[in-house]
Amino acid sequence: MPSDPPTAGGSQTMINQRALSQYKTVNVDAGVAAASPHRLVQMLMAGALTRMAEARGALARHDRAAYGEAVGKAISVVGGLREGLNLELDNPLVNNLDGLYDYMQRRLTEANLSPDDAILDELSGLLRTVKEGWDGIADQVG
Repeated sequence: MPSDPPTAGGSQTMINQRALSQYKTVNVDAGVAAASPHRLVQMLMAGALTRMAEARGALARHDRAAYGEAVGKAISVVGGLREGLNLELDNPLVNNLDGLYDYMQRRLTEANLSPDDAILDELSGLLRTVKEGWDGIADQVG
């Protein structure tokens, strides 16, 4: 006897969304496992920019919960960038990046407490500038 098809399209949609989410997780995990340290930093920067864009979208929709979640994730990703710095080098570039990431985390925290699109725009611009420089040296390090 054949099994009954899923009820309304809603439950099939939920199943498809879960499958897609699991696929994306596996795909990202595989990409991370194969990535060079330089590529990992690129991925983190892209992730932070994506989270800030998601926060701006949530702010425009007046979705406070999604906004807070996206900003919280952006704070975590920037924290990951900061943790990846080798401060023992006592290199001016590393020290400047540490200061920038610290500033970004503090400003993101401010934006989370008092939603502000201008802060997100400012930080996205700063991170895009750093990412462009990082992307520009890919051939030299990889």
